[in-house]
Amino acid sequence: MSLTFELDPSVDHALRDGVVDLWVDVSNAGGAVGFVPPVSRETIRPELVKHFVAMAEGRARLLIGRDDDGDVAATAFFTFNTHRLMTHWVWLYTVMVHPKHHGKGYGRDLLAAAAEAARGFEGIEAIRLTCRGGEGLERFYGSCGYKEVGRVPDAIRVAPGEDRDDIMMLLSLGRVD
Repeated sequence: MSLTFELDPSVDHALRDGVVDLWVDVSNAGGAVGFVPPVSRETIRPELVKHFVAMAEGRARLLIGRDDDGDVAATAFFTFNTHRLMTHWVWLYTVMVHPKHHGKGYGRDLLAAAAEAARGFEGIEAIRLTCRGGEGLERFYGSCGYKEVGRVPDAIRVAPGEDRDDIMMLLSLGRVD
């Protein structure tokens, strides 16, 4: 059993609903993907629309992983830099694996598929992402080849009096064009 990855899938109702449901389930399970539980489909949908608009404008791309049932089980959004001095790397956002698939190695598979996809983007030499401190995510990303390159203490407020570090991670794609 493994995930089947697709870069730039056709955006239709089934994909939209699958990503919304994934995002809700990950968020409500405590996943650090931009929200704190509890969240609903109505909470997530406007943020997903922003991602889809960026895709339609060519500023972002989507990588999905489908499980053996064909359900959206993982996502990662790439966002391209528009600043002329930073176009050689991309951001990776909304990196998620459905909680029912945790412990199967799908997170590693997703990050490997994201790195492979980014290697195919013209002129891209690295991937940057941020993660929420206090969750152990930096250790996971580190085990996948990412290096911590910065940390902003208490930059993320998940609740009054509960602040977390914003940790910046970088993966060099090790390519020379």
